[in-house]
Amino acid sequence: MSEHEIIFPSKGNFIYADCQKPPLGDGEVRGRTLTSLVSPGTELAWATGEDFPVHPGYAAVFEVEECGKDVTDIEIGSRLFCMGPHRSFQQVDRRFTLPVPEGLAAETAVIARLIGVSMTTLMTTKARPGDRVIISGAGPVGYLAAHIFKLSGYEVSVVEPDATRRGQIEASGISSTFTDIPTDDQNFSGKVALVVDCSGHEKAVLGGCRLVRQHGEVVLIGVPWKRHTELYAHDILHAVFNNFVLLRSGWEWEYPLLAKGFKWAELLEGYNNSPHSIFTGFAKALKWLSEDRIPLRGLVRQLSPADPAAVYGALLERRMTEPFLVFEWPNS
Repeated sequence: MSEHEIIFPSKGNFIYADCQKPPLGDGEVRGRTLTSLVSPGTELAWATGEDFPVHPGYAAVFEVEECGKDVTDIEIGSRLFCMGPHRSFQQVDRRFTLPVPEGLAAETAVIARLIGVSMTTLMTTKARPGDRVIISGAGPVGYLAAHIFKLSGYEVSVVEPDATRRGQIEASGISSTFTDIPTDDQNFSGKVALVVDCSGHEKAVLGGCRLVRQHGEVVLIGVPWKRHTELYAHDILHAVFNNFVLLRSGWEWEYPLLAKGFKWAELLEGYNNSPHSIFTGFAKALKWLSEDRIPLRGLVRQLSPADPAAVYGALLERRMTEPFLVFEWPNS
């Protein structure tokens, strides 16, 4: 059977190309891809960047067909989640996989990857359940961030200027929404513990810094791909200084990929021995998805990988309204 992958060979070009399987490592598993996840913001940034060729992809679910000789705890036919490319097969170190819960559709399970983007903020914030949290931006990452904070007991509001996205988040059960950061609303001004910016827009960040309570947090998850306004850095500095704001990166890799055990020697050397990790976050996300605790009905579009130019062209022209896009890979 021939294998295929999606490649961006140069700026604005998207092809469905033949590829080959490399030798299987002793600790690796390999199998046919069932579905792979599109991350529109990241992949479009790659597509319009300067460094080519790009082999895009964010996450995948695959069915195991082969195991390396050191892999003894995974059965052929198992469905696994991984951070893999848009390719007809996945080949990955078994340590960086998770079993997909029984009954969870592959096109839903793969969304765990996007949940992980804001999971680190959930694990590191000083805000506590019951506190007010505002999510700025209701794209794929913001939509999921709103729901995982709601699931964790926070009082969640969402800021989203786009009417379609705002309607999607309201229909999902989060009724407190705004078109702009509510700095003039006395019910929110100075009473918000955390603003999670998923927009990458400097106006939203400034609004968040002006809105949060003293010692509140503004966490930057959305990538500032471009400048949107003529705001000065001084505007943000002034708000941070005078409101005692903790403004920080929402860097999802703050935790290690895998959790580590507690060892005194490593702790004394400054190593992170937290029981939390990127993959414990993914495991929690898969559990929530399997329990149908994050509303996704009507929000996932399944696509063929055979014509990537049509898919990414539609994304560039903003002709797709569903926040979650997945490639469904054929079985031959």
